[in-house]
Amino acid sequence: MSDPADLSITEARAALDRRELSAEELTTACLRRIEERNSSYHAFVHVDADRALDAARRADRDIAAGESRGPLHGIPVGVKDLFDTADMPTTRGSGVFAGHRPAVDADLVARLRTGGAVVVGKLDTYEFAMVGPVFDRPAPPARNPWNLQRFTGGSSSGSASAVAGGLVRTALGTDTGGSVRSPSSYCGAVGFKPTYGALSLEGVFPLTPSFDHAGILSASVDEALLTYHALSDAEPRQVLPPKRDDLRNVAIGYARDWFAADPQLHPAVLSAMDEAASQLSLLGAKIVEVALPEAALFEAAGAVIIHAEAYDIHRTLLAEKGDTYSRKVFQNILSGLLLTPEDVDEARRASNRLCAQIDAHLDGRFDALLTVNTLTPAFSFADFETDVAVWTPMRTLAFNMSGHPVFALPAGFCDGLPLGLQLIGRRHGEAELGAIARAYEASTDFASLRPPLPAGVLR
Repeated sequence: MSDPADLSITEARAALDRRELSAEELTTACLRRIEERNSSYHAFVHVDADRALDAARRADRDIAAGESRGPLHGIPVGVKDLFDTADMPTTRGSGVFAGHRPAVDADLVARLRTGGAVVVGKLDTYEFAMVGPVFDRPAPPARNPWNLQRFTGGSSSGSASAVAGGLVRTALGTDTGGSVRSPSSYCGAVGFKPTYGALSLEGVFPLTPSFDHAGILSASVDEALLTYHALSDAEPRQVLPPKRDDLRNVAIGYARDWFAADPQLHPAVLSAMDEAASQLSLLGAKIVEVALPEAALFEAAGAVIIHAEAYDIHRTLLAEKGDTYSRKVFQNILSGLLLTPEDVDEARRASNRLCAQIDAHLDGRFDALLTVNTLTPAFSFADFETDVAVWTPMRTLAFNMSGHPVFALPAGFCDGLPLGLQLIGRRHGEAELGAIARAYEASTDFASLRPPLPAGVLR
């Protein structure tokens, strides 16, 4: 057998069930991989090898007794450091919570454990899931495995780095304005943001409750869907789509004009998107160009709501521990102080009007929408090492506002750096969207490609 850390979840589960591989062996391989590579990636901020191996041995005893707890039974996973964990520190990416240990697990972490998953550690996050990368906080920012001088995007930075770098096959993240999807694009992983409210956020430190989603970063569509199955109350038929070889009778709206004229768009991204639309057409899907409301309108309304809600959440902490925040995060949150209730009400009304136009496309006319994820490959860390704010252009926030499920998929490369797309589905249509995402993924090799190993690492 090859290195067990390279097995997909499906392959590992089959080997575990046949007793050809133990969960302890699989977890040991994962921990070895973390030890070899994490000093280059900075993806994990805390690893608890002893407890992980204990959990793996329990999984082995269960499997030997014929007890199956679900699709992640015996599978190592990582958890973004925004989720409470009772047995590991939860710093929320900030010195404000240095050494903090919650009394109980977040709901989704508890579900992982109940389902027999092996939680190996906590993954880096932008401070409070706000802005980044920043360099004046306790942990260094996670690095992009495809180029260690490039950022990962955020805020689920460590989750993307860990999955893309082969440290784990699946990880928990959160997504308020693209925090699962933009890192997946920059790092070449699969990102999955289910329908708003489909996954519990109990025990997850909030950023903007109106937009906050729990999400998943995985090495493939199937692995993201299996993780969702392990976390969700939904029936398997609502989560796990039937396999299909083509997309006949599927209609996809291609929101090309939504990004094609943006001056920040990298030409390689436009080419990749057009190629993706062509590939979906070759699979049998009917592709029709559609118009969405101007992206700047979504971003303007969304920014007001994000800053207002974030300031409300942090108001007391800012007063008590403002000097412990990183400077850019402090400034970003404090901007919410300038907003009036009338500003927020107007932004919410605008958001409702804009989101209704997305609904109009998905209510009967189209099975999914296709559009870009990030408009450029990953930026260099050097771009962020100044006092000037850096805007990384994306097209993600609108679907936090609307609450639709989204798959973010690898869509090509530019100068060795990944590019990504988004497929948006109907609310609570995760299985149907997953079938489309799976068919696209199977028709390309982008998700199967892996970054070069860090210097000095031999495997």
